[in-house]
Amino acid sequence: MRIFVAFEGLCESFDISSEHTVKDIKLMIKDYFHVPLSEDKQGRRYLELTYAGAVLKDSWILADVGISVSSTIKCVVKEEEKPILYVYNAVTHEKMPIMGRIYLLASKVSQLKTLVTLKCGFPNSIYCLRTPEGREMYDCNTLSDYQLDLGTTLHLDVWDGWKEFLTGCLFGNKPKVQHYLSKEEPVLKYQKRVALYIAAFLGHLQLSAWLLKQGTRPTDAVGVHPYREWCQENNHPDVTKCPVHAAAEAGQLMTLKAFVNYSVLCLECRNSAGQTALQLCIKHKHKDCVLYLVTKMWSVISCPNFSLPMKIYIKLKLWLLKVQHNIHKKKRRKQTAVFRTRIGDVILVDGFTKPKMTSKGFYAAPVKDAGRGGYKWPTLNNQFQHGQGAFQQTISKRSSKVTNLKLPPVGDANKSVDADRLQQKKKSRRKNVCLSNEEDMDQNMYLTSIPLPPISVLKPSYYYSIPKAKFLLSPSLESFSEHSGRTPRENAIYCLAIASAFKEKPWLQQLGIARTLAKKSICKPVN
Repeated sequence: MRIFVAFEGLCESFDISSEHTVKDIKLMIKDYFHVPLSEDKQGRRYLELTYAGAVLKDSWILADVGISVSSTIKCVVKEEEKPILYVYNAVTHEKMPIMGRIYLLASKVSQLKTLVTLKCGFPNSIYCLRTPEGREMYDCNTLSDYQLDLGTTLHLDVWDGWKEFLTGCLFGNKPKVQHYLSKEEPVLKYQKRVALYIAAFLGHLQLSAWLLKQGTRPTDAVGVHPYREWCQENNHPDVTKCPVHAAAEAGQLMTLKAFVNYSVLCLECRNSAGQTALQLCIKHKHKDCVLYLVTKMWSVISCPNFSLPMKIYIKLKLWLLKVQHNIHKKKRRKQTAVFRTRIGDVILVDGFTKPKMTSKGFYAAPVKDAGRGGYKWPTLNNQFQHGQGAFQQTISKRSSKVTNLKLPPVGDANKSVDADRLQQKKKSRRKNVCLSNEEDMDQNMYLTSIPLPPISVLKPSYYYSIPKAKFLLSPSLESFSEHSGRTPRENAIYCLAIASAFKEKPWLQQLGIARTLAKKSICKPVN
């Protein structure tokens, strides 16, 4: 059989037999055109054959998929880069690939966290990265210090008790975010800034509007957790990023409009590198956001007796805010402290205190007594002075409680126990039914893509006309299911799914390809 292969503007003929697979043809093309192919840890370079809009797999035989004499097959050389690292997110349970060159392993951990933030939308002050062995990775160290290899999977852990709160932020669920907010005032303000940052990155307008009403401004930097305010010199540079910068990096046009309408200072808000929202949109190639911000920057503010350009108006507003701040400071007659922590607050010291970033749930994480109204035990002196009297009082109270306690009759108690047992049996039956339904859905996940007629009980006429001796030599339906891993019906659907990839073929030809594949899978000898 002669076929034609089109490769890089050339069209050459190849004579093949009916038993040649696609892999054999690829080897012939590689030797004829001298194509260098490679595969290593960084990536691979390979050949891809397409026919009638479908990609041909290496194990296929050309005659089985309907390729006839004088057909033309398209050949393309593809290059695929493998991720340098993987990061497992403990909140979303997703594995994020980190692309880049091998030189990334020689960079600092802070640079890797910047890439992770652009992937997941989390501010880098709410999470830490850990090696597969569980070692925490600090921003000042390089990745080579931890002896990481290509393709290593790192673990992303967040603050204890924050998983449910961050899940609500990711889905824009305002009631869930409100429910899991902290009761400590400094942590509460920090969580609101984090929530506005994530909402701006993902474009959740309803959550952003509620946070703006709560007083969280889009020009406020996210900052660091109050427990880590003491280590300002070692902070990541991106802790000064604001929610408006997150919206600009993600290209969220509607969120940018909401922020600019809330405060025009968003147009001149700069990050640690001195970049505005407009410069970030240009860097990440968000055309619609660039057009909107340019229009706003070159607009005019109309006043009753005069008008001002937007740039001059922003400078005047910044100057007025600075004057108001200085006046307010003089009235208080107190210098603002560098550290806002007080005696009794929690302070985390790297390498000394117990880590608080282990991704524990809200109810599994330890809670600070001051913020939750914990119980305080009396001192030892009071216990020794009033020990005997208190002991007698507790005994009298307990005895009074026991005497006032009323129990239900015996008959009612037995009825309630029987009712509970019946409810438990009903619940167990419902669980078993749900589990069986879920297993059926998992097994038949791909069955819904191609509709088939229902299974018929009647067999075709040729089924009864097969001689017994011949029937005994052929494999039964049970043996086919055991060796192929699919039932005959599932195998038919699988073959139809493969044949439907040939979109340029008519439906009847696709059906013929599916019948040929099904026949080959049944007639194939089993070792």
